[in-house]
Amino acid sequence: MSTPPEAFITGEFRRAMDDRFRLTLPAEFASSVTDSAGQTILAKERDGCLSLWKAADWQVRVDDGLSLLREKIRTGRMEQRWTEVQRLGRLLSTRSAEVKLANRSRVLIPEGFREFLGVDKGGDVMIVGAVVCVEIWRPDAWLEQLRADMPGFGELFNSLSG
Repeated sequence: MSTPPEAFITGEFRRAMDDRFRLTLPAEFASSVTDSAGQTILAKERDGCLSLWKAADWQVRVDDGLSLLREKIRTGRMEQRWTEVQRLGRLLSTRSAEVKLANRSRVLIPEGFREFLGVDKGGDVMIVGAVVCVEIWRPDAWLEQLRADMPGFGELFNSLSG
């Protein structure tokens, strides 16, 4: 099971992607998603959004889910769902990559990930703290997500904190 975050990652920053598709994170965000070797996981989240995770935290999440799936396969409970298992495998194979933060705060967005994000070189992104990870958003996708989520903020906050 995942351990709670040491500190909640919050905040919102606008940054520009450089001409080599590198992005400089705010220092407090970079330190929240990297280990002592500078390793972090970059993951595809939703259209126009990538996320950054501490490698160990990401691995715990993946291992927990895969161990449950392995047990279901072992006990024959997935026999009628092989198409879905294959679909999950394809998504797992392309969803995340280990990246190293240069100078502890600059990340190079790999080709398949920048296509998924949909931001051209030199384009702006929004870097958002999402409590347990850092998200990188295409600005229009971020605004659309905010518009969808903000009306339910109070109810969500109360249900999670109450």
